[in-house]
Amino acid sequence: MVLNSASINLLAPELLQAMGNSIRLRGPDDQGIWLDEKIGVGLVHQRLAIQDLSPLGAQPMHSVSGRFTIAFNGEIYNFKQLKTRLIAAGFQFKGGSDTEVILAAFEAWGIEPALNDFVGMFSIALVDHHQKELWLIRDRMGEKPLYYYHADGNLLFASELKPLMLCPFFKKEIEPGAVGLLMRHNYIPAPWSIFKKTFKLEPAHYLRFNLADISAAPVKVRYWAPSLEWNKSLDAQALHQQLEPLLSEIIADQMISDAPLGAFLSGGIDSSTIVSLMQRQSSRPVKTFSVGFNVPGFNEAEHAKAVARHLGTEHNEFYVEPKDALNIISLLPDIYDEPFADSSQIPTYIVSQMTRRQVTVALSGDGGDELFAGYSRYASYARNFASRKAGLANRIMNGLPAPVIARLTRLLKSNQRELSPALVLEKVQRYNLGFNAVDARHYYQNQVGYWLNPETELKSAERLHYALDDMPLREDSTSTFQWCDINSYLPDDILVKVDRAAMANSLETRVPLLDHRLVELSLTVPTAINVVNGVTKQPLRNILYQYVPRELVDRPKQGFAVPVGHWLKNELREWAEDLLSEKSLADSNVFNSDLIRQKWQAHLTTSHDYSFHLWSVLMFQSWHRKYM
Repeated sequence: MVLNSASINLLAPELLQAMGNSIRLRGPDDQGIWLDEKIGVGLVHQRLAIQDLSPLGAQPMHSVSGRFTIAFNGEIYNFKQLKTRLIAAGFQFKGGSDTEVILAAFEAWGIEPALNDFVGMFSIALVDHHQKELWLIRDRMGEKPLYYYHADGNLLFASELKPLMLCPFFKKEIEPGAVGLLMRHNYIPAPWSIFKKTFKLEPAHYLRFNLADISAAPVKVRYWAPSLEWNKSLDAQALHQQLEPLLSEIIADQMISDAPLGAFLSGGIDSSTIVSLMQRQSSRPVKTFSVGFNVPGFNEAEHAKAVARHLGTEHNEFYVEPKDALNIISLLPDIYDEPFADSSQIPTYIVSQMTRRQVTVALSGDGGDELFAGYSRYASYARNFASRKAGLANRIMNGLPAPVIARLTRLLKSNQRELSPALVLEKVQRYNLGFNAVDARHYYQNQVGYWLNPETELKSAERLHYALDDMPLREDSTSTFQWCDINSYLPDDILVKVDRAAMANSLETRVPLLDHRLVELSLTVPTAINVVNGVTKQPLRNILYQYVPRELVDRPKQGFAVPVGHWLKNELREWAEDLLSEKSLADSNVFNSDLIRQKWQAHLTTSHDYSFHLWSVLMFQSWHRKYM
């Protein structure tokens, strides 16, 4: 935290200790506190010991010259190579941590040049005593979180919101527009958070604050922006010759750990590729972990077991029952500490809990769908986007008022008569927006939203501007959809889900596919190489085919889905009815309840599944009860 002179009496070890304790599970091995009352800065660090388990790796840490003080969350995977360069330049080191290397690199090369040399995941708070500046820095892909609150001449920052809420001057005022974004996407995209004046630092950015005038607006810089141009001379064989050695090198670096290490294995292409290359480089069976469901259409555990058996890993699995979900749901507001509504957060927490019993570090296969066009929705989006302005449906949509089309739809389609006129009208309006999307970015934004115009379902909310509003168009619609996902869905949903679930169990996750060098390579790959005859992720498949039989690889993509729609009608019905009751919705005083109640009743009494719409409201209501 950084405080103005009027608040300086709040800068006390007791407050910093309490802030650290609130996220102790992120780093249960040690707590370090540093404060300087003269400049009004205090840092607290919770350590999960991974590299150099000795006290020489403790934080906050000071550089040798005394210029820099750092609190750092994450891993720099190439720190040993950087250390060799720094030793050659005359630097000496006391311990074996990557934190000490980071500080030396900042001293030797300067902050931004050093950042460009780092390979890893990180959120960094850095005090530059010479320049009287504070830097907040987030890694390129957004693997590690960084929140900050800047108001009234005070600055708070942390990996989660819980420490901020402990400060006496932090104002817990809900940002209504953020609730609208939550209902639109089931997550709150950066830079927004659930609270006013509280933000998430975007991936690949840093903020530079003037400690002499902390009330002044910080300088914000994006320090990494990869090229989005395809390499049109690239072919599948040339790509393979680059991709497999690079991924193998990345995995070798990410397997370096002074603590026990394993991997998540879903049986899908991404995690199977990661585990295959891990096992190839390991002298002993890799520990692998997966979860499954006893619900038809939702179980990938059997595929994971088959892959593990073929590779010879030491495999562990757990089958999730509704009672497990009920037990975890009460924990979700504390785990995520702002409303977050990707229902696969439940099995992610369970697999992290199971994994942590045996290892401290787990590699994950996240990122492959975004980088190599793996989502099945990309094909349907591209097809529908290309044909959106042609055909009878388009003429009808643009020739008749939406309410008329809604009435005709209810008249002609029996399953639509189950729904209220308002719900059918909402569907018609969504189709209309899709038919009239001006470009691939607008089409994507319409398709990935759950609530069509969520601000109208809130008592007071304006639509907030966020990253998806500014996405550039790429070579084709599919690559545009990928880039949209890389900048929003991946950092603000997938990586949030994994980070919070893992850290709540004191487990560090590493994501080899999100190494920035591999990301840069993937962005040069034309869609025709990623998708061949409708089969996705060809570059990763071509690696995996060398280690796993095709019959274990070539099957429909299932994803890490949760049978939440089924649970809401059965085991979770009482819990959901309580949170979605007229009284509960009135108590939170955020929602206009009519359409929410209609969707809840339609979910219970018809064949339509509104679980994705309802989960965002349920997660907000559950969070609101705990924190407001």
